[in-house]
Amino acid sequence: MKVILDHDQIERTFRRMSHEIIEKNENLDNVVLVGIKSKGTPIAKRISEYIYKFENINIPVEEIDISKYRDDDKKRDGALLEIKTDLHNKVVILVDDVLFTGRSVRAAMDAVMDIGRAKRIQLAVLVDRGHRELPIRPDYVGKNIPTSIEENVLVNIEKMEICIK
Repeated sequence: MKVILDHDQIERTFRRMSHEIIEKNENLDNVVLVGIKSKGTPIAKRISEYIYKFENINIPVEEIDISKYRDDDKKRDGALLEIKTDLHNKVVILVDDVLFTGRSVRAAMDAVMDIGRAKRIQLAVLVDRGHRELPIRPDYVGKNIPTSIEENVLVNIEKMEICIK
């Protein structure tokens, strides 16, 4: 495995993405970060922490389970959408670790629409590796990593490293 980003590089990436979110959203009180379970949630929490450091504003972080909205063999029934924050008329920023085909993001957008009518939905991803099957483009990208279709991008938030296998 080849390490693409290490701990310090990932922290710098979180800081930069947080600044981009601050710049693009003039009213941070209307922003909600929604991590796509399970790897998107710790990324959303780190971004929220940095926004608090920079702006002294607590951005709510929620987690969404997209398993019942998937269109592949990972689809499961019964995933409950337990979001405590009212998403109506809010800017919802979906957060995930790796953007690949776009199908997980599509499922997450469907789930958000079932919860409430967001004012706007944006997308933040730590890694964009290409190979989209759907017309989905992130608003905030930590790192573009061109890959072959056979390669895997592995994000380990505990170790704070991103590798290609």
